[in-house]
Amino acid sequence: MNYTAAHEVALEKFRACSLADMARCSGYPIEGNTLSVDFLGGHYNVEYPSGQFWSGSVPTPSDELPVFTQILILHYLANLNESVETGTLISYKELPGGSIYIQPFTHRAIDPLVRSFGANPDRLLDVATRLGGQFNGLGDMGVTFRVFPRIPVTLILWRADDEFPASGNILFDASAPSILPTEDYAVLASAVVFGFKRISAEL
Repeated sequence: MNYTAAHEVALEKFRACSLADMARCSGYPIEGNTLSVDFLGGHYNVEYPSGQFWSGSVPTPSDELPVFTQILILHYLANLNESVETGTLISYKELPGGSIYIQPFTHRAIDPLVRSFGANPDRLLDVATRLGGQFNGLGDMGVTFRVFPRIPVTLILWRADDEFPASGNILFDASAPSILPTEDYAVLASAVVFGFKRISAEL
């Protein structure tokens, strides 16, 4: 997929916001003329107003932080809606229009979650806690991980038994639709699962 146009739109929205407003609403601090962003174990500075991502003192290579991930982060930073977290969990199909895309979401995020951690759910907890996530008591193994300061994601696994194979689900706070568009949550959930898989391989 060509993300160039979507990246340009995301940059326009980012540049239309003030650095102070984005820091206040996103929960990320300002460092000089950048926002200091932690994302799935990586640390990046997003320069304002260019929207360029830096890792250390040099621009971040696109193979380290793919353009669709940069778009996701820019969307989050440029959303100035100050909605309050509800504590109520909803599934992807409960997001606006989500029921239409539940099969691609399942293929893109839930199935890889089960393939990666279904045989060893405790490994999911190891990775989540390493990144600051927490056990939530749901399913046979459930963790909640704050991908962004205002966006917690809940991952749940059920172990295989004599009747059913391992299964899983990914849930969001009911405030999610006011922060990012529905399609971004497919990107976000997939990034979390594959990020967890990568970190698990490094442990």
